[in-house]
Order: sequence, then structure tokens, then C-alpha cells
Amino acid sequence: MSLRILCVGAHPDDVEIGMGGTVASLVQKGHELLLLDLTNGEPTPFGSPEIRARESQESAAVLGARRKTLSMPNRFLEDTIDNRKAIAAEIRAFRPDYVFAPYFDDAHPDHIAASALVDAARFYAKLTKSDIPGDPFFPKRVIYYYPVHLRLRIQPSFLNDISTTISTKAGAIRCYHSQFEAAGKADLVERFLDENRYWGFQAGCAAAEPFFQKEIPAFSWPEGYI
Repeated sequence: MSLRILCVGAHPDDVEIGMGGTVASLVQKGHELLLLDLTNGEPTPFGSPEIRARESQESAAVLGARRKTLSMPNRFLEDTIDNRKAIAAEIRAFRPDYVFAPYFDDAHPDHIAASALVDAARFYAKLTKSDIPGDPFFPKRVIYYYPVHLRLRIQPSFLNDISTTISTKAGAIRCYHSQFEAAGKADLVERFLDENRYWGFQAGCAAAEPFFQKEIPAFSWPEGYI
């Protein structure tokens, strides 16, 4: 069964850093992925709106996903009613089975706001008698990925094996030349991948990405276990 999956990031590159390998693996399995950036990520020292738009589309192409960027303000993203409604409208339009959002504990205020916005928008999307465009819809779950700026000792709900797609993830992140190579931060990409290798070691595979759920997941054991 093919699923529709919405991956929301505060900025272009958030989804790639936190769950790029998972996006690639889901696309390879035949699922439909939409990456939704709430801001264009600008201003940054070596970027521009045009550069970031090009880089983000190139990255999405590497992953095999579609991408859409909204016009909320970078650095000053807020959990407002209008922003909740805007994301709810995107949920109604795409009608995803699952929504991925940034983890809610972070040093970056935009990531915190994006997480709260997705939680609220999921609820708003199901409301009847509202002025939000589209028909009411309620995704099954919100799942949180980790693009965090804090060195947290996280306790994921589950790990997803990205052993076969970690190189695709690396290629997608490296599309953001303005944020890494041009900024003298190319080494960060390898550090991101080292984290995935660490989680892979914990899971018994070559590489993995961690995820968190507020709602308790249920599955039929032992299918899916490594």
C-alpha cells in the first residue's frame, strides 16, 4: 500500500539532516513524499532566496521527493493562528497518512515553533465549519525527527534503518553548498552521518535515523524487527 507522507521543516535542509535517509528509503518503497519548508531559510551569510530555492529543489530531486516552500519568516517563525491555518491547508490539500515534524526541544526557536505549529495544524485540519481551504482531514500520527542544535541525550521511540540510503542522504545535504562548503562547514555533513552510524550500531545495522513519538506506536511483532 502506497502512503502519503508529509515532512515539515522550519528551513530547507532540516528534513535532509534529520531524516534524509528515511525520505529516500520511503520513496524507494513507492510512497509519495512531500517536503514542506515553512521558510526559505534566508538570510544566511552565504545564501540568497534564489540560491536556497535552487539548492532545496536539487536536494529534493536527489531524494526523489516533491518540495514546497512557504513564506513564513526565517529566524522569527511563530506559532500563530494564521500559520497554523496555513499548514492545516497544506495538510488538507496533500492529505498525508503521516506527518513528520522537528523535535520539540531545541536551541533554535524556529524548530520549536515549527514543531508546535505542526501539532496544532494537524488538529486544525480536521475541524469542520472553518475558513481553512479544503475538506477536513486528520493524519494518523505526527512523528518527530531530530535536526537539533542541542547536544541532547535523546531517547528515541524507534530507529529507522538507512544503511542503503545514507549515501543518498549525504548527497542531498551536500546540495546545500551555501550552508556547508561555502560557509566553511563541510565537516558537519560527515558529523551528521557519524551520528547515523552511531544509531545504526545501537540498532545492529550500518546506519539509522532516530525518531520520537508522543503517541504510543503499535505494531505486529516480530515483523519489522532487525
